[in-house]
Amino acid sequence: MNKTKRKGFVFTKYEAPHQSPFDKLFEIFKELITHTSGDFDEAIDWLRELDKEYELTTADYTIDDFIEDLKRKGFVQEEIDPDGDSTGDGDGKIAITAKTEQLIRKHALEQIFGKLKKSASGNHRTKHTGRGDEHTGDFRSYQFGDALERISMTESMRNAQINHGLDDFMMNESDLVVEETHHKAQMSTVLMIDISHSMILYGEDRITPAKKVAMALAELITTRYPKDTLDIIVFGNDAWPISIKDLPYLKVGPYHTNTVAGLQLAMDILRRKRNTNKQIFMITDGKPSCIRQPDGEYYMNSAGLDSYIVNKCYVMARQARKLHIPITTFMIARDPYLMQFVRHFTEANKGKAFFTGLQGLGEMIFEDYETNRKKRIQ
Repeated sequence: MNKTKRKGFVFTKYEAPHQSPFDKLFEIFKELITHTSGDFDEAIDWLRELDKEYELTTADYTIDDFIEDLKRKGFVQEEIDPDGDSTGDGDGKIAITAKTEQLIRKHALEQIFGKLKKSASGNHRTKHTGRGDEHTGDFRSYQFGDALERISMTESMRNAQINHGLDDFMMNESDLVVEETHHKAQMSTVLMIDISHSMILYGEDRITPAKKVAMALAELITTRYPKDTLDIIVFGNDAWPISIKDLPYLKVGPYHTNTVAGLQLAMDILRRKRNTNKQIFMITDGKPSCIRQPDGEYYMNSAGLDSYIVNKCYVMARQARKLHIPITTFMIARDPYLMQFVRHFTEANKGKAFFTGLQGLGEMIFEDYETNRKKRIQ
């Protein structure tokens, strides 16, 4: 299969039979709009370039036809100027809509996690049985204090018939059985994304996979674990929260890496959550190289691992441990000295660490999200 590479991105010729011309282009467009951080014009420029090389369109259906269909279907719209009027003449700037933002998240979810069905409640299964809300198929004898709605009438009546016969039917407490259930823990998660300059250094795009993971995780939680919470923060020289709808537009900046600021903000957010189960996911590819001092000035050092900055990170890791907040670090790097830092950081927090390339990042985050389960305190 032929491939072309530009600006560090690799595109593969897309072959999908039984799709309309619009659907074929739309699949590619969703990828491009993610790579271009929501820039419609740049995404269409890329689409035109790919069309020249791979002949994606025909005389009967052109890129311009595709753009008109995007407008008609409500996937894009002309931007509104500050006075509240549309540019309206067809020559204005076009932007994607909330409908497209949601589709991009769903697309990322299906790419990384596969198709999932919506659940009515947060449902992180635990190994603990008892007064939960997910049936296991196992039964036990009724005990005083068991909720009446947990009694299995079918099994209890069966016991009564066996124990007392059919002629003079009766049922007593010894006949009652209840069905075991799993506890379902609710989870509050903060996802930290490194947007320092190193995330696009050396021509390698690391921010797009991280962004896809964030979008997929957001869609996963809202569709399968609606009672869970997900907060997303980005960190460079400072740290700040972003909303789910902002994820497609996320860009790397000319920043250092203030890991401490990100952890401080993440813990501040989680302190306000009522859920017992809390966790932090941190996606980064660089060493901590920046910290804000009490006087408001920034101390920065990009040369090696600065002991002052690193020790501040370890302090934050221990603070999170005292708050029972595990930190799972996904380090998109293989540098031995960075791996050593992450190992010490993880030891201080008693959390987890994964050293990974860009492939499989989503699956690993998903696995950790699914397996980081604890019994809910009643």
